Parts: sequence; structure tokens; C-alpha cells
Amino acid sequence: MPELPEVEVVRAGLEPAVTGATVAGIEIFDERSLRRHAPAAGSFTDLLRGRQILAAVRRGKFLWLPLDSGRAVVIHLGMSGQVLLRTPGAAADRMLRIRLALEHPSHGELWVNFVDQRIFGSMAVDALVPTADHRPGGYSGAVEADAAWRNRLPSQVAHIARDPIDPSFSAPAFFAALARKNTGIKRALLDQNLISGIGNIYADEALFAARIHYEQPAASLSPAKARALLAAVRTILHRALAEGGTSFDAQYVNVNGQSGYFAHSLEAYGRQGTPCSRCGTLLVREQFMNRGSHFCPRCQRLR
Repeated sequence: MPELPEVEVVRAGLEPAVTGATVAGIEIFDERSLRRHAPAAGSFTDLLRGRQILAAVRRGKFLWLPLDSGRAVVIHLGMSGQVLLRTPGAAADRMLRIRLALEHPSHGELWVNFVDQRIFGSMAVDALVPTADHRPGGYSGAVEADAAWRNRLPSQVAHIARDPIDPSFSAPAFFAALARKNTGIKRALLDQNLISGIGNIYADEALFAARIHYEQPAASLSPAKARALLAAVRTILHRALAEGGTSFDAQYVNVNGQSGYFAHSLEAYGRQGTPCSRCGTLLVREQFMNRGSHFCPRCQRLR
């Protein structure tokens, strides 16, 4: 499943292409990709046609495009979703679910294709609501400090915590929440209501870097260890961003269909049976929440 780096790569690729563009047309090829759209507010097509896109914003794994109507197009990639920029008239992508035809004042006409093999992803038009802390709703490269959409976010995203590379992320609040949790630290990192954007891959990588066992109770971490873990999370995410995210197959690509190459830099995830880069002990994989946890049994002892 795409995590923060993969979604941020998509957001950054979309932003210059769609900001300022007007939605000229919408084609729905599979209604299942609209499962998160609430039709009571109006049809997806009617709420979107003729509207101008103001920016591209992300919080955790959620991406949205604010509109001049006070609403936003919310995009969730699910397990295998892709958002691809195409030249009008290009051959249809396999498993194309939704297409937006845009007219940009500088770039001219372009298509935004939403492609999804497993159809767990979605697009929806949702209302924007004020953020609880009155700060920007998510990360965006836009510079309009007083933009009406900036301190708002889609109602579908309001329950999602800020992610660790968001400038408005509060480290003290995160540490205080960890101190109240008796669940294993990996469960805490995967809790999108506590900290967003981290999935199985980057949780394993950060815990390996910080030398913490995935079942270590979150509340048992010392302040120094908690700070080291957050620093490791941020370092791993920024490194993954610099390398275009992690692509294990053709499902994880940027807006131009190119794969990321952070998979070559992974130290723990998927490396069971190979020597630890620190001590040489063979890394192991254990079953965890219908997935796996990868760690060094010597460097990451349960204490």
C-alpha cells in the first residue's frame, strides 16, 4: 500500500500540472471508484465540472485538490491506485477507472487518469472544513498564505493525524500520546489517528534504525528513545522521498508512470534471512497484524 513518500511523490508531480486548471470533462469508467463519494451532496460530475483546481495538498496518505467552490477532490490510492498525467488522445491506461480532462492556462489540455487494479482506492468530492488547530490542513507547495482553502481540509480526512514531515506536526503532543499508550510501538506508528503516513515498510525501517523491537510497549520508551525514533522516522521518510518512494512492482509509480527506487536502500523490510548491516545477525520476519514485521533479533531486543 502506498505510504507517505509515494503519495507525496504523486502530489508533487500533480501540483504544477493541475494548479490553476479548470475541469472541462469527467469520464467515469467504474462507479466502484466513487465509493467514498457522498451523492447526497450532488453527483461527482456535477460538483466537479467547470471548477478550478487551486492546489494539491496531502496529509499522511490522503491527497486532495481544493476547488474554487469550497470543496475538494479527495484521492486515496488504496492498495494499487495510480494518478497519471496523460496527453489528450493518448491510448487508455489499463484498469482506467476515472478520467478528468483539464484545461490549464499555461500548459493547455491534459488528462488526469485514475488507474486502480484492485479498486480499493477512490476519488470523491468532499466539503472542506476548518482544521482543529487553525493551521494549514496539510502539506502543499503553494505559497498563498491567505488562501481560503489553506486552513481547511476535507471532512473525510479530519480524523487523520498530522504526519511527521508536516510543518504543523507537534512533536511534544506525539511524545505525550506515546507515553499514554501501552500497545506495541509498531501498532502506535501505524495508528493514523496518532501519526499519519507511516505504513508497514517505513515502520519497520524506522524501528530498525532506532534499534527498537516492534512489540516494545510505546509507554515504556524513554524520552530520549522516543526522540530518536521520531528522528529516524523523519530521516527514513525524507530519504524515501529523495529516491521517489518504494516500488516493488509496477503498481507504485509517479504521475509519469516511473517507479521509485528506495527498495534498494531498505535495511530491514523484506530482508529476512540476510545479515543485519550492523551486527551480522540474520534478520527475521514475524507475523504481525495480517502482515509481517522485519527486525534484527540482536539489535532490536524486547526490553
